[in-house]
Amino acid sequence: MTGDGPGGPPPTRHVVVMGVSGAGKTTVARGIAARAGFAFAEADDFHLPSNVAQMRAGVPLDDAARLPWLRDLAGWMADRAAAGVSTVLACSALRRSYRDVLRQGPPNVEFVHLDGSAEVIRERMSRRAGHFMPTSLLESQLATLERHHPDESVLVLDVSLTPHELVSAALAGLGLSTDVDVDG
Repeated sequence: MTGDGPGGPPPTRHVVVMGVSGAGKTTVARGIAARAGFAFAEADDFHLPSNVAQMRAGVPLDDAARLPWLRDLAGWMADRAAAGVSTVLACSALRRSYRDVLRQGPPNVEFVHLDGSAEVIRERMSRRAGHFMPTSLLESQLATLERHHPDESVLVLDVSLTPHELVSAALAGLGLSTDVDVDG
């Protein structure tokens, strides 16, 4: 990496755990952050209250509503990179264009896509308490999802694995060493 020599900023890693709502992004991202010692952020926490209200009402966001949010997320990662801090972000990142905005933040962003059947994800969503995203928006998220393109580096993991298995598979697939071993 450029600038990683003596006197340069320390190298950082930036991971986005992506997928539709209910895939387990937050759980897996938190696990990666804990085991790798990275800073964690939940992309949902960056949404404007009006966006949350719209989704809570069952209305999907359009790209105009998403763009400022994605830019804020890219900025959050870039700020941490400038400070020498590696990050893990739980974010849907459903379209290539959304992932491209996130890539405008730090020098290198890696993606872990939690993918699986709509049935498994719908069942998980139905068990969640207190989340603003209704199960009714799953179909719109699946319709929005653009699978990664050949020029994108994306690690795809099957959501039918347990959270502990997903975290371990993500760490191994990303080649991340862990300083802390957390039981899961």
